[in-house]
Amino acid sequence: MRFDVVTIFPNLITDAAAYGVLGRAIEQNLIQLAAHDLRDWCHDRYRQVDDTPYGGGPGMVMKPEPFFEAVEQLRGDKSHVVLLSPQGQLLNHGLARSLSECEHLILLCGRYEGVDERVRSALVDQEVSVGDYVLSGGEFAALVLLDSVSRLVDGVLGNDTSVDQESHTQNLLEYPQYTRPAQYRSMAVPVDLAEGHHEQIRLWRRREALRRTLERRPDLLARAALTDEDWRLLGEL
Repeated sequence: MRFDVVTIFPNLITDAAAYGVLGRAIEQNLIQLAAHDLRDWCHDRYRQVDDTPYGGGPGMVMKPEPFFEAVEQLRGDKSHVVLLSPQGQLLNHGLARSLSECEHLILLCGRYEGVDERVRSALVDQEVSVGDYVLSGGEFAALVLLDSVSRLVDGVLGNDTSVDQESHTQNLLEYPQYTRPAQYRSMAVPVDLAEGHHEQIRLWRRREALRRTLERRPDLLARAALTDEDWRLLGEL
């Protein structure tokens, strides 16, 4: 899978992507990532990417020309162009899964008061938001999208069951995790985990995932595909 990120701060993307799961996936050529300086498609002496808004108002608006030229150069037959925008579809696991099935994503990062509306209406295939809050620029949102989508690409995590058991994969929060020591400052690992057999451990994990979701994100339960066993465990809770 290939990602092309168009931004005025390309080093912000490449430097952050060099670490962890994303960095290893790039090293192993499981994904390809390139960050492009939007100013490379500006033709004035100052390489200006923004201008004052028509009708007046505070701030600056990003110009359409460099975005159009960038996408026209980078786009292929199987490209999907995404604008990171607070007005976009909210990024969740389902959307990340859908985007991971694309062969090529072009991510456009806005700044200032946003981008010229002609970029939205005539250039992008989809707008995506990472949450109902304000960021300084689309680069931070692009990194969230990059990480959440890349880990769903075959081979990136190495163990496919890791994806299946993570929070939000099944619309349930993940069960609590423990490691050694078994006792620390009067806090002990649950007996079912420390001494239980496989079935006992499985039931404990499922029960605690349901408990945690019920307590912290009950809205997710309405979307979860619950089994008869799940309903029995919820009844016990």
